[in-house]
Amino acid sequence: MADQQKAQPLGETFQEIDTFADKLAKVARLIGIDAGTKTLGLALSDVTRTIASPLQTIWRKKFTTDAAELLGLAKEHGVAGFVLGLPMNLDGTAGPRVQATRAFARNLNAISEVPILLWDERLSTAEAERMLITADASRKRRAEVIDKLAATIILQSALDRMRRI
Repeated sequence: MADQQKAQPLGETFQEIDTFADKLAKVARLIGIDAGTKTLGLALSDVTRTIASPLQTIWRKKFTTDAAELLGLAKEHGVAGFVLGLPMNLDGTAGPRVQATRAFARNLNAISEVPILLWDERLSTAEAERMLITADASRKRRAEVIDKLAATIILQSALDRMRRI
C-alpha cells in the first residue's frame, strides 16, 4: 500500500497572541475579520499596528471566491497577518459558528502563508450595534456597516493586547 501524504498547510493558525506576534514583521498591517454566514466584515490596521479602521464588507459566495478577494486585499495593503474573530458562546463553550470559523481558517491556511490569529470576539457585534445606535444611525445604515465595525472592534482589541506584550 502506497504512503498517502496529506498536503501541509501553507500558513499557521494561532490562539496565543504572543506566538502570532512573533511571526509578524515589525512594520506591517493586519486585517481583522468578522466572519458571518452571509458576510465577511473586514478592518485594516495601520503599519504600526496601533489603530484599526473599517475596510469593507465581502458578501459571501463560495470559499474560493471569498478567499481570492480577501487575499487580493491582503496583497494590496501589504498585510502580514489576519485576526479572525472566534465567536465563542458567552459561557466560553464552542458552538457551530466556532466550528465554521475554524474551518474557514484551516481552508485559508491551505492556500495562503499569511498567519491567522483566532481572537475571542464575544459581544463584538453587540458592541458595534450599541455604538451605531448611540450615533443615531438608521437601521439601513447599521446593516451596511455593522460587520466591518465588528471587525474593527475585534482587530483593535487584538492590537491593544499586542502592545501590552
